[in-house]
This record gives sequence, structure tokens and C-alpha cells, in this order.
Amino acid sequence: MTAAGTAKRERLESVDVVRGVIMILMALDHTRDYLGTSASPTNIGTVTVGLFFTRWITHFCAPTFFLLTGTGAYLSLRRKSKRELSRFLFTRGLWLIFLELVVVRALGFQFNLDFRVTMLYILWALGWSMIALSVLMYAPIRIVSAVGIVMILTHNLFDSVQASSFGIFAPLWTILHAPGLLYADKEHFVLAAYVLIPWIGVTAVGFGLGPIFNWAPERRKKFLLTAGLALTGSFIALRALNVYDDPAPWHSQRSAVFTALSFLNANKYPPSLLFLLMTLGPVLLLLRAVDGRTPALIRPALTYGKVPLFYYMLHLSLIHLVAVAICYYQNGAIHWMFESPTLANTPFTPPPGWGLALPWVYFWWAIVVISLYPLCWWFGALKQRRTDPWLSYL
Repeated sequence: MTAAGTAKRERLESVDVVRGVIMILMALDHTRDYLGTSASPTNIGTVTVGLFFTRWITHFCAPTFFLLTGTGAYLSLRRKSKRELSRFLFTRGLWLIFLELVVVRALGFQFNLDFRVTMLYILWALGWSMIALSVLMYAPIRIVSAVGIVMILTHNLFDSVQASSFGIFAPLWTILHAPGLLYADKEHFVLAAYVLIPWIGVTAVGFGLGPIFNWAPERRKKFLLTAGLALTGSFIALRALNVYDDPAPWHSQRSAVFTALSFLNANKYPPSLLFLLMTLGPVLLLLRAVDGRTPALIRPALTYGKVPLFYYMLHLSLIHLVAVAICYYQNGAIHWMFESPTLANTPFTPPPGWGLALPWVYFWWAIVVISLYPLCWWFGALKQRRTDPWLSYL
């Protein structure tokens, strides 16, 4: 293999391995959702340190998905024209929105087709971010980056704006910036959890990050290290000031440890500037750490990182099936696992007394991730052997 070919492989490998690590962590969050207790992982007054960090470490998932979606789109220009890429982003975005509203809801989160509860989660926002990028990408790369940075830096200025102030356009503001109910009647509700403005911004910044993977390795590594430290340092400095960028200020707690937890407890819904600084900085440092070499310990993550959507669809269904089996073992019945939840009990209706201790959550997380490895390896090999257009949508 030529030096250029080796560099290209390593650059793509670094993106895949970071994505794969994040996919593994994502499964921990969803395993906790289904198998853990109802205790809040972000209520500093009641949370345990273990539960807090079980949730906190998974905060890196969504920002990484959106950032690398943009980066991956830019890297696709190596084999696609701008027009081809724009068309692909638009159609794949529509496909992700359909998956969120129909397939993931029915076969992953709820195991029913009554559509009493519809939650707009990450695939919804990723889909719209791809659609937005399909238009933005025609602008110069610096403009795309600038648009993304402005969206991230300024969206918290509008936190005090209520959706109701827009009258009949209130649902649009809910979708764009203020998570909440889009529709509700006696039997149905639709809730937007992932709003679009900040996530489109992260995707645009990811697209702007793409050109660094054409740089010489040392220059790229230096940039990733500098940018990662700068973002992380900015989080620490701005969070310490406690005056802007997050609707959940930190406060002194009953001990230094819990004060530190309060400091780290940045707001995800919607993702504040501080939340994004806190997560994206370390992600850039991780990209730097694996640039040119993948440590043996995390090399299996490559398999998951190459088939992220395939893994995403499978892991939700498998975790839910594990919950069904445990529910039957404990209760001799499973009807709860197929019922639509209330707002207070998403993503499913738990049976009375439901919830495993945290070590068991970690045990089943490991089982789920390991169990999916052979299927992900097979599908990754299939995508490498064949070029069928439909494979690019999974």
C-alpha cells in the first residue's frame, strides 16, 4: 500500500473507531433506560456517584454522532460529486426521519403500533441535520463552519423565548429550540426531545472539520490537540463563571464530590453551549489519540463504527427483548413491555417494582454489545464487498 493510501485508511479508521466507542457507550444509556431503576441520574440531591457518571459518560454520544455525521459527509466528497452528496444527504435524512417515526418507535422503543406516544429523538434530529447540510454544503467551507459556530454560540440567547409567544407557529419553535409537546390530546402526544438549531450547528461544524483529514498527520494532530484543549478549557472557564450558556447553574453541594457533579451537570435538552464544549472538546482529543493507530483494547469498536445505523436499530430491539425476558422471569407476565408509556415513564411502561441494580445494568450492557458483534462484523464485511445503493442507507 502506498503512503497516501495508508494515510487515507488511517484517517477513516480514526473516525470509525471514535464512532464505534460512542456506539458502545450509547448502548449503556439505553440499557439503563430499560433495566435500571427510575432514580434520576441528573438530580444532584438524590443521585449516587455511580449512577451520575453512568449517565454523564453517555452525554458524549449525541454530540459525537452529529459532529461525525458532518465530517463523514465531507469525506464522502472523495467519491461523490457535490450534487450526488447533496442528494444522498437529503434522501438519507428523510429515511432517518421515517425510521424514527415508524420503525424505531415500533420495533425498538415501544413494541406496539398504537402511536399514542411519539418521541422525536436522535434520528429525527440527525435526519433534519442532513437535510439542512444538503443545502449548506454548497456554500464555501468557511461559511458552513461559521454558520455552525454561530448556531452553537448564540442559541442560548433565546432560552427565555417561549414557544407560546409565536402563536400558531409555536410548534415550529418547539422543533427548532425549545423541547416540549408538539401535540397532545386525551390519548396521544408527540414530544420533541431533540431540537434542531444546536444539532444542525454541530453537524455543520463537523462538515467544516472534514478538511483537516486531508492535512499532513502532524499538522492534523496538532490541530486536534489544540482545539480539544481549547474547547475543554473554555467549558471549565465559562462554567466557573456561572453566568451564561446553561439553564442549570452549578451550586455548592453537601461535599466536594457532589459539587463537582453539579459543575459537570450541563443541560442536554436542548444542548447548551457548555454541554457542547464539555463533550466536543474530549471527542477531538480522542480523535487525536487514535489518529494513525488504534489501541488493541478498543480495536473491536471499529466493527461497530463502520455500521452505526445497523447497530443502532439492532441494539434497541435487543435491549428491549432482554427487558421482556427479565420482566417475564420476575413477574410471570410481560404486557407492560408492550404498552405506551406516559411522559413520566419513557421509553416504556415499567412493571411495579421494576429496576435492576447498577452492576446488573452493566452486566446486561456487556452482553448486548458482545452479542451484536458477529452481526455487525458480517454486515460490515457485506458493505465492503458490495456497492448496492441500498447498503448506504443502513
